[in-house]
Amino acid sequence: MKRRTFLKVTGGSLVALFGTGAAIWSQMPVLPTRPAPDAQAAAGWISHKDGKYILTLPRIEMGQNITTSLKQIACTELGAAWNAVEVKLHNTSMQKVRSTVGSESIQYFAEPLAQACAALRDALTNGKTVRDGERIDPRPVGELKSFQRSAFDRQSPELVHGREIVTGKPLYAADIHRPGLVYGRVLRAPSSSEVTSKPKSWNINAAHVVPGFFGVIEDCGPAIGKATGLGIVASRPGALSLIADALDVEWEIDTHSPQSDIQTLINVDRHLNNGSLPHTVLEGPLQDSDWDINLRVDLSFASHGQIEPRAAVAEWIDGQLKVWAGTQDAFFHRDFLADHFGVPKGDVTVQSCRIGGAFGGKVPCSVEAEAAALARAVQRPVKVQWTREQELTQAYHRPPSSHRVKARLDNGRVSAWDHQQVSSHVIFTPFAIPKWLQSGTDLAVGDPGTARGMETAYQFARSRAQYQLERLSVHTGAWRGLGAGPNMLAAETAMDEAARIAGMDPLDFRLAHISDPRLKTVLERVGSIANWRGSAQRTMGRKRFGRGIACGIYKQVSYVATVADIILDDDGEITITHMWCTHDCGRVFNADQVKAQCEGNLAWSIGMVLCAGLPVKDGRVVAEGFSDSPVPIMSQFPEMTIDLIESSEKPVGAGETALMSGPAAIANAVRSATGIRASRFPLEPKELAL
Repeated sequence: MKRRTFLKVTGGSLVALFGTGAAIWSQMPVLPTRPAPDAQAAAGWISHKDGKYILTLPRIEMGQNITTSLKQIACTELGAAWNAVEVKLHNTSMQKVRSTVGSESIQYFAEPLAQACAALRDALTNGKTVRDGERIDPRPVGELKSFQRSAFDRQSPELVHGREIVTGKPLYAADIHRPGLVYGRVLRAPSSSEVTSKPKSWNINAAHVVPGFFGVIEDCGPAIGKATGLGIVASRPGALSLIADALDVEWEIDTHSPQSDIQTLINVDRHLNNGSLPHTVLEGPLQDSDWDINLRVDLSFASHGQIEPRAAVAEWIDGQLKVWAGTQDAFFHRDFLADHFGVPKGDVTVQSCRIGGAFGGKVPCSVEAEAAALARAVQRPVKVQWTREQELTQAYHRPPSSHRVKARLDNGRVSAWDHQQVSSHVIFTPFAIPKWLQSGTDLAVGDPGTARGMETAYQFARSRAQYQLERLSVHTGAWRGLGAGPNMLAAETAMDEAARIAGMDPLDFRLAHISDPRLKTVLERVGSIANWRGSAQRTMGRKRFGRGIACGIYKQVSYVATVADIILDDDGEITITHMWCTHDCGRVFNADQVKAQCEGNLAWSIGMVLCAGLPVKDGRVVAEGFSDSPVPIMSQFPEMTIDLIESSEKPVGAGETALMSGPAAIANAVRSATGIRASRFPLEPKELAL
């Protein structure tokens, strides 16, 4: 959104808190914009020349294979062969498009693209062309070929970029090579980004001895939080770490550090002892006594764990900047770079590249600004790619959260529900939002990303959900599904415990509280395909078997239910043997890719419960690689059965929905097998050992 729009949306509270609007304006950071796509805008995505169609992809491809799905829609609507449509990744010379976040690509871009392709098809059939800016009159959705129920039955086209990935063709920002290219890195202090730090001294003579040394750059781009860096440039990438070691930088670090005891800071019970939490998601009058269910659930930090560390190449030519970047929002990066370097937006071009995983972590501008600053200093193109350690210590992460969930039962039904949470920021990430502004957003709107998933899909007589935000010494931000995964893990484990207290089967208990027919359908379907017969504890020798179930609605539009079967050994090690997932995301264009998204979400669910943690000491991340911040490995993946509901409902996103139910299904299976209701995630096997 624009800065003035942001101030208008957040109301007068910011002005009242920080003084005059003009004073705020001068300090406002660049903020992303989110233009709504329509058929008129989509006309700029598809063109025809010399018998070939060119689809300029209005989204960022990061492994979700939206490129393939949108090309399917274009080919079907145009009546064109697969090889007759060439796909190009967009740059900022086209009309602005919104960032690729929130599993919105099919939901918001499928119909506009289909409308534009239909208009182009009709024009070419009549010997005409669609001129730039010419009005497109949308037709009824029922007339669009790609929206016909049988349009993609049994179709599984070749993945766009599949051959290029297998054969090593350049697709990613790190693949870009420019004449005279050199390599850069920005060093930062080993301290929290919330602590003021800057380079104090360094051994330049020792660096000169390293083969490939090119230079040290003090003006190396914007600070990350309060951490000012020191840039280094080399003629070969392998020299960068050697140069960093040789420089032996001494850092000036503010001795006044933020509170480092993060667990105490977000302890939900400590905050509740001081009164009610400030932000309300559900508001219902409740009496705080005689609760039948009273659970505490805590989750740690978690990194994004993407395969590709972020990278960018920047080049200045005659005062104009071009950047090749693996970013989820090329236009936001263009605006940020223009603002930071004081050049017109028209003099900055950001070329989007395929991303090797992002999950919400590659929206802010980081390596792009570092590469641009170093390139301007040395007057040569510069490539910057973070190391894995930089990804873990300098990027933002999923915030830790502390939950207290209570429920009261009457005649086998939940009559009162209370979900309280303390966590940190997701949408208004400290990585990009200064503390003074974040205080204003906290006061005005809270953080909807942190709250996502706290609204309940069940029919309770009275419901309350509230949360509090704490700015932490480790930066937090968007992570796959935002707050939905952690919030639903807490809520669905409490719902499972309520079923046990009520003496009811967990599936039947949930059905008794559901009025939404689509949620009821996915829950019944997953029970059927998993041959659900309850979740009673079962043992064989010293092995313990369990199964769990959970369900949810993502962003009020996408439905899911999951069953998990597990085995525990003597040491408390968990083996997940099978997961079943039924998913309803409306009209499906590419069933294989929707199933792949569900499988990916179940993989993240496994990580959330079993291993996805991030070590923090003295208020900063101390992880150096995947050995310190693990992701699930292939041996931990069970057989997965994905069941898609055939639907004529409007298509919506599938990229995050299964996180609403996957983690809780596993946690509930652990409860079934052990009788222990886990309260801290990821789980510690020793706490489940015999």
